[in-house]
Amino acid sequence: MPSKNESQARITINKKLENAGWRFFDNEKGAANIEPEKNVKITQTMLDSYGKDFENIRKGYVDYVLLDENGSYIAVLEAKSESKHPLDGKEQARQYAQSLNVRFIILSNGILSYFWDAEKDEPEIIVEFPTQESLSRRAKIKTGKRDFIDEKIDENYIASTQKANFQDDPSYKDARQRDDYIRRNRLRILRPYQLSAVLCIQEEAQKGKERFLFEMATGTGKTLISAAIIKLFLKTNNAKRILFLVDRIELEEQAAKNFNIYLGADFQTVIYKQNRGDWKKADIVVSTVQTLASQNKYKTLFSPADFDLIIADESHRAIAGNARAVFEYFIGYKLGLTATPKDYLKNLDASQISEMDPRLWERRQLLDTYTTFGCKNSEPTFRYSLENGVKDGYLVSPLVLTVKTEITTQLLSDSGFAVLIETNAEEERIERFFHTDFEKRFFSTKTNESLCRAFMENALKDPISGEIGKTIVFCVSQKHASKITDILNRQAAKMFPGKYNSGFAVQITSNIANSQEYSRNFANNNLNGHSAFLENYKTSKTRVCITVGMMTTGYDCEDLLNIVWMRPIFSPTDFIQIKGRGTRKWIFEWTDADKNKIKREKNRFKIFDFFRNYDYFEKDFKYDEAIELPPEKGGNRKPGDVYPPAYETIEITRPDPVVFKSEIDPVIMKIDRKFFESAQDKMRADLDIAKAVEDGEWERAVQIVKDKYDGKPELYITLENIRQSIKLDRSIDWREFLEHSFGLIGKIKTKDEKLEEEWEKFISISKIENENPLCIKNYLKSYLTDSNFRQIIDKKEFAKLSAYPGFDFEDLKQISEETKNEIERYIKDYVPLQRYNDDEVKS
Repeated sequence: MPSKNESQARITINKKLENAGWRFFDNEKGAANIEPEKNVKITQTMLDSYGKDFENIRKGYVDYVLLDENGSYIAVLEAKSESKHPLDGKEQARQYAQSLNVRFIILSNGILSYFWDAEKDEPEIIVEFPTQESLSRRAKIKTGKRDFIDEKIDENYIASTQKANFQDDPSYKDARQRDDYIRRNRLRILRPYQLSAVLCIQEEAQKGKERFLFEMATGTGKTLISAAIIKLFLKTNNAKRILFLVDRIELEEQAAKNFNIYLGADFQTVIYKQNRGDWKKADIVVSTVQTLASQNKYKTLFSPADFDLIIADESHRAIAGNARAVFEYFIGYKLGLTATPKDYLKNLDASQISEMDPRLWERRQLLDTYTTFGCKNSEPTFRYSLENGVKDGYLVSPLVLTVKTEITTQLLSDSGFAVLIETNAEEERIERFFHTDFEKRFFSTKTNESLCRAFMENALKDPISGEIGKTIVFCVSQKHASKITDILNRQAAKMFPGKYNSGFAVQITSNIANSQEYSRNFANNNLNGHSAFLENYKTSKTRVCITVGMMTTGYDCEDLLNIVWMRPIFSPTDFIQIKGRGTRKWIFEWTDADKNKIKREKNRFKIFDFFRNYDYFEKDFKYDEAIELPPEKGGNRKPGDVYPPAYETIEITRPDPVVFKSEIDPVIMKIDRKFFESAQDKMRADLDIAKAVEDGEWERAVQIVKDKYDGKPELYITLENIRQSIKLDRSIDWREFLEHSFGLIGKIKTKDEKLEEEWEKFISISKIENENPLCIKNYLKSYLTDSNFRQIIDKKEFAKLSAYPGFDFEDLKQISEETKNEIERYIKDYVPLQRYNDDEVKS
């Protein structure tokens, strides 16, 4: 009789095969496409039971052969029991595959699985089995690299796709007309460093590398370089389909637009969420990582072999945290793009800072990014810095101003700030700050008026019209952005009467309708019309956009002249990206009444650093200029005094609603399935919630639920009541409830089902391969769910494991200290323990 481990492995492997669409027997979906190993006859009885029919099979196990749509062999599956490592059968599987002339091999013990393209790769960890369709598609890809390496790439590699034979056009041949011809036809000529980046991929691939990391400054054309690399892979048949991952909605739209401009003549690009039904027809699929990561939809939407090249734009963020599980789910070539240098926290002593300090998390993510892409000694595959770009004449460097305030000197310390920095709902990031009186002091109207005056009096001016140059201001929160917008419009009305009519500054945050359109109009110089300073001058009438988390990455506004940091920045990625909004070159042009063309080149931009963010990232940063806040109106300040921000009393204008149990209808308090369904009906009927869900604005949707329903006496809908009504053995959040209510996910998963997902994420990210996977899995689950087990491990009271069910000291000895630390770090960084703990199941 097979052991329990063998039986459980077989059950799990069979389920994974069926989930991926493989069939043991003919059914309504098609003919059987799984065959057992030669001389073994498989029966339904064998599949349905732990049965002794398996006793007489060679080595007690069945190896499967998978068939393509024509009934030909396409893959071998070597199965092992849970107690054995899948790689133990690697050479045996290779020989069997060679005897059948099969290229693809799957190695699995049910807990841990590998996919192996025996002609090119080492085995890669997978958490789901590839589908028949994805393997058939991948079988058409060349395994030899000769065509890839020999492909001729020059500066016209993209332009020749945009417009074939453009070099034969008389207008191009005429040197006097060439620049205008290139501009009119929107041709993209690769700069020398861009060409070097693409050639670098060829060189590294020749060495057998399949992972690459480009560290390139914002504004250096990472999307254009990506397009050239995509063309290289597709044209040489080293890839059939590409996945381009971004971390923001605006980047998704921008990337798809650019790929259509660069490659549209030969290759089709789609945004996944706009083409859910026919994305397989495309050569390039663009998606936010959040679209795929939400409720782990990537595992049901895609097969691991659906894409042959995966590119992560701004990889430090796009594959951070649990998003890395999405990235690692797919097998194939992988390219990371980042503008954040690995040593941007070079002055940070990790041993001297608190675990709660967000810089520690950032530091780990930066280092992990280089590890993920196989960069030894944290050296990227290719690097091109801001300094390189300025030196070569492609970028503009900033003029950085510090504004001296009591806030920066007293509150900017390792202890941080006591405010929550808002981010877009798509990001779901939290930045933590701790100083207790920051919010009260910073939101003082007098303080903000002084900050705004400092900007208005020192801003860089438009070189043509002389008005304040186009500016983006980054605030702490939407509430803060609203206050700053109002103050700037009032000050502009006094400084420039009749010019702006409250349109000088516009708030662009996620709670503002049409905010994406506003940001596009600002970049296109048409927000609220054109300049009121100079007739027929095409620049935006609105001069300042006030935001929080929008307009930080991938936002192209080349004529931007001022960036204002009215918020602390703790993320090096944000620091680099926001700074990068101003680095692009630009020519300001205007034709006067006499038809004279006036041109002025942008040769610098200003950063107003109200919070000494440069000091935070670069020790003893030397500011280009230091300015003091204007004196408080009517104050008795002496020249040179630093303005102390005033304290302001926070008044509560309306009392918080108090819910008494006596006010609650006892019928409503009945917690059963009908309560759950009633709560769902209520949410679906709310048009505001439905609209927010339809738009994918989860932050807004959740906030509406909290404001209108959470704990209100009419229904007393709470997450705890919802959890009890469906007898769920773990906590639930409002987003998960809404996604289920609106049919975006299937059943709400149990704790065991979520734990299984947690294991798959962990093994995808950590790739621990040389230890007993069953012991590691049991350790992870025990550590997640049982505070007593954590206490035993943390206090090293290992003798107590003798009485612990399901995990003993012998199991612990099979796990290295490094792996235990990896598990604990993974849980600390990515997993909310209250989701799983039996004694902490609460909303």
